[in-house]
Amino acid sequence: MNKSTVAAISTAQGEGGIGVIRISGDKALEIADKIFISPSNKKPSQMKGYTAAFGRVVDDEGAVDEAVLLVFRAPHSYTGEDVAELSCHGGIYLTKRVLRAALQAGASPAEPGEFTKRAFLNGKIDLTEAESVIDLITAKSKSAARAALCVKEGAVRKKINLVKENLLTVTAHLSAWADYPEEDIAEVTDDMIFEPCSKAKAVLENLLSTYDSGQAVKRGIDTVIAGKPNVGKSTLMNLLSGCEKSIVTDIPGTTRDIVEETVLAGDVILRLSDTAGLRDTQDAVEKIGVDKAKKRLEQCSLLLAVFDNSRELDEEDKKLIKTASDLPCIAVINKTDLPNSADISYISDNISNIVYISASNGDGRNELISAIEKLAGTTGLNPSEGILSNERQRLAVSNALGSITEALSALSSGMTYDAVTVSLEDAISELMELTGEKTSDEVIDRVFHNFCVGK
Repeated sequence: MNKSTVAAISTAQGEGGIGVIRISGDKALEIADKIFISPSNKKPSQMKGYTAAFGRVVDDEGAVDEAVLLVFRAPHSYTGEDVAELSCHGGIYLTKRVLRAALQAGASPAEPGEFTKRAFLNGKIDLTEAESVIDLITAKSKSAARAALCVKEGAVRKKINLVKENLLTVTAHLSAWADYPEEDIAEVTDDMIFEPCSKAKAVLENLLSTYDSGQAVKRGIDTVIAGKPNVGKSTLMNLLSGCEKSIVTDIPGTTRDIVEETVLAGDVILRLSDTAGLRDTQDAVEKIGVDKAKKRLEQCSLLLAVFDNSRELDEEDKKLIKTASDLPCIAVINKTDLPNSADISYISDNISNIVYISASNGDGRNELISAIEKLAGTTGLNPSEGILSNERQRLAVSNALGSITEALSALSSGMTYDAVTVSLEDAISELMELTGEKTSDEVIDRVFHNFCVGK
């Protein structure tokens, strides 16, 4: 690890009440001595950890701004190093000038995510907890923030450590029994291996089972609203968005391009796309919109297929129903405030999830959101139990689960305990990759590459 003392602006750059400049490293307090003056003339290096002082930030040109200095002593800080945080008035000019003063006093510019990277390398957090920091910052819903916070507090780490320790106990016993037959070591039995491995397998299977629904909460679902012209797609888009996002008229073919918006439907983030009405048309511009709609249908993760309750189903409706059979889909029967003419039984025979709404007056919105949550698998999701944050974590757990399954299979087929040990050691290695106890610099750099400077 680069042992230099680094500094960066840790708050969003723009006008605000407060801007925070963080300095971390062996010389953090020495640098703070050079740029911070308190009325009592007490130097930052003389202050105790977890204390604050009011004063002024100065540079070669004189006073820069009033500020509050917070002092954190190693190892009891976010990074595990000596840390000085200067809170000055927010603003691009002031925060940059305070940062410049710190750099002129001997600090180096921090790289993206360097403070959190140092926290990981200094053993303050594991790699899953480090990755949860970016999830906290980017959370777009209450559930996403709660899930990230639970991982930050160790929900995933605790589960993985429990599995890893159980597997280590088994492999240690197997190795000792095989390598030191003359010692008084309890004989290994199949049951002694089977029980802890089965429990470990169940924990990892549970973690994997919540991955997709966890991603729906955290990242969102690519969702397409599709249907014939004038069935109410744009009105539904506006209903879910809470604003006039799409143009609504009685003229068929109003929507000619894809209108996109990110909305929160209960605990699920939807990346919504309102598409052109599906129909054969001679209008060149509208035809381009229809072709785009069909392509987007092929790529979506959730389809909201909209049908007009007041009209009989035609060939375009039936084509959409056929397409929907290959996708996670909710049939949205719109205009329920009008007399029914649509063949609902035909729709229900082909699409299992049906919701009845009147998008123009908002009836059925809650039922639609409940159906979306159910289909996304978030209704029974408990973020406090820990959710895998990304594909790196999912792959590590999947590989570990595969190795445990191999070990159990070897045990059941009567293979030697050496074969079981090899598989269990592979599983342990994958879990250590997950938490960062055993991983490459390349993986670590990749994890922190997506962080912003100052975190």
